[in-house]
Amino acid sequence: MLSMDGLEMIAVLVVMGLFIKVLEQFGMFEPVGGEDSVEDDFELSTVCHRPESMDKLQEQTKFTKKELQVLYRGFKNECPSGAVNEENFKTIYSQFFPQGDSSMYAHFLFEAFDTNKNGSVSFEDFVFGLSIILRGTINDRLNWAFNLYDLNKDGCITKEEMLDIMKSIYDMMGKYTYPTMQDDVPREHVESFFQKMDRNKDGVVTIEEFIESCKKDENIMQSMQLFDNVI
Repeated sequence: MLSMDGLEMIAVLVVMGLFIKVLEQFGMFEPVGGEDSVEDDFELSTVCHRPESMDKLQEQTKFTKKELQVLYRGFKNECPSGAVNEENFKTIYSQFFPQGDSSMYAHFLFEAFDTNKNGSVSFEDFVFGLSIILRGTINDRLNWAFNLYDLNKDGCITKEEMLDIMKSIYDMMGKYTYPTMQDDVPREHVESFFQKMDRNKDGVVTIEEFIESCKKDENIMQSMQLFDNVI
């Protein structure tokens, strides 16, 4: 069971932690045997969207050739066309949270990965985001999380935006929480989140306030380190 204590911290980390859980169950972090080139995979696969060359992806991300090979094979297994739209993304994500409704959380996550805003997440989109989550600096990771919570991308997080995020988390994980959450719990945690993050008490959280507050939270900083050796 997931305790309701400390959910303000979970609000910062859940996007990364739950996404890693899904990736692990996809088999994307399984060791790959042999010396097959990921470029061979790119050439042999019949896809609607063909990825950039391996060399270019290596230059643009913090992954090695072998890591890109593992990630591509896992991605191709789930997304044979080479890209995934939002509905398919939601379907994939829902498999791992059968006791809850993950559709809204998956929507927010899809929006964060669909950086081109073209309605699909390609392998490039996927590895660019994953490179930040797993290999980026603390600032990189916190910027990525902030961008997720800043739903309208205006440079600040409002209570309404954070409430939507928290509700989506509770909808997805609610039946695994203890004690069973009440309807007013998400709002209570949003208020607690803002008490910690909204330094100047103007009703919104800026990127500077977000990063400063997270860096001062020892639990968040320790948890961030968990992503350093995922792959």
